[in-house]
Amino acid sequence: MKTMNYRFLILTILSIPSFTVAKVDLVTLPAREMTQLTIYNSADLTLVRDARGLTLKNGLNQLQFSWENTLIDPTSLEMIPRSAADRIDVFDLTFPPRVQNLGLWNIRSELDGKVPFEITYFTSGISWRAFYMGTLSPDESTMRLQGYVRVTNNSGEDYENAQTRLVVGKVHLLDQIAQLAQQQPPYGHPGQFERDVRAQSMRRQTREDLSFGMPMLEAAGAVAAPAQQKVIIKEGLSEYFLYTIEGTETISTGWSKRLPSFDTADIPVVNLYKYEAERYGNSVIRLLSFNNDEDHRLGETPIPNGQFRAYRTVDQSGHLSYEGQSALKYIPVGEEVEVNLGPVQNVVVEPVLMNYHTENYRFNNKGNIHGWDEVRTFRFTVKNTRDLAVKLELTRNLSDRYWSLESSGDYGEYEQIDLDTVRYTLELSPQSVLTFEHTVRTYHGIRRQEWQQNQR
Repeated sequence: MKTMNYRFLILTILSIPSFTVAKVDLVTLPAREMTQLTIYNSADLTLVRDARGLTLKNGLNQLQFSWENTLIDPTSLEMIPRSAADRIDVFDLTFPPRVQNLGLWNIRSELDGKVPFEITYFTSGISWRAFYMGTLSPDESTMRLQGYVRVTNNSGEDYENAQTRLVVGKVHLLDQIAQLAQQQPPYGHPGQFERDVRAQSMRRQTREDLSFGMPMLEAAGAVAAPAQQKVIIKEGLSEYFLYTIEGTETISTGWSKRLPSFDTADIPVVNLYKYEAERYGNSVIRLLSFNNDEDHRLGETPIPNGQFRAYRTVDQSGHLSYEGQSALKYIPVGEEVEVNLGPVQNVVVEPVLMNYHTENYRFNNKGNIHGWDEVRTFRFTVKNTRDLAVKLELTRNLSDRYWSLESSGDYGEYEQIDLDTVRYTLELSPQSVLTFEHTVRTYHGIRRQEWQQNQR
């Protein structure tokens, strides 16, 4: 049988000679009946709620708790009776002198028998990351989006059959739990551990926030493992969201486990190809966009940041082709996401400078050149070697605010984006080639004033 790092032990009076009481009954804490983990990444914070049944004797009972080789924050330890609270008093938690990583709960009971307790504390070392798999339909008009989370446990403690909850958003804390866990308490002073009042208050408020919307753990059997695929229960908590994974999981220290988050089919998507040499280089890049809203079969909660991989269904047997990947940023409800899948080779833009010359010289009264035009003609060859039609945005940065432009050929739609940027929108049929030219005239010196007058 594996020995757990986090353990409750039988306490004997002889084990701590300096701690004396008139009469103490010994308490043996049985195995966990239920555990709940609420994991928040940014502060390296996990709230642990642990349900156990304690067999108490009438009178004073003592319970020893050790957190050696773990990242448990001892200042956050709390123990609450879930029944007969008016007859049970957990009146203090002491830290014996000259004993490291050990606390002693003193419990006064007016009854004999088994009592359900909930023990809560903060620990660090447990984290989660989100991963997404987007599978496009054969015509790439819709997508099935599957979400997963990978929970990693480096806390030093195994958590068996634990219900897992994930916090998305920002929780305000007074201090970092990882630092508290490694801080040395004043073991040289017997009696109750001196806690910072403000820190304790903030941690209690955070514990209440992270427990929002969930019932207290029952003594036994509160959550059973589901027979079907697990789902995520999502709750809004003002500034953040709570994702609750259905059922229970065993998450051992030093291990990671992938858990399903959500699975949504038939999400409408837009495929768009872009060419902009100043931004992306000479390659065409592909973008996939959709909205986190009801119209796109989403919109219940924000989508956490994570890694996104896109695939496409290529035949009736369900075989997939890899389309690209990108980091997915946090997507609030109602906002659009544009996923950059990277450069492609099956859509190509080939720009060629066909001609360059200067003309329309202006001279001052001393015979010096006082103004002129620069004229550049570019030819663009655009190729689509895919078996699907594609939409391409070709953006040109003219690097001058004084310009005019003439286009010819299959240049589709044209629009001015800002003072020195224009964009062509091209619709390319499968296995097709388009060519067009544009001539850019830029004005310099006194010719700029003449250009401005012509614009009025």
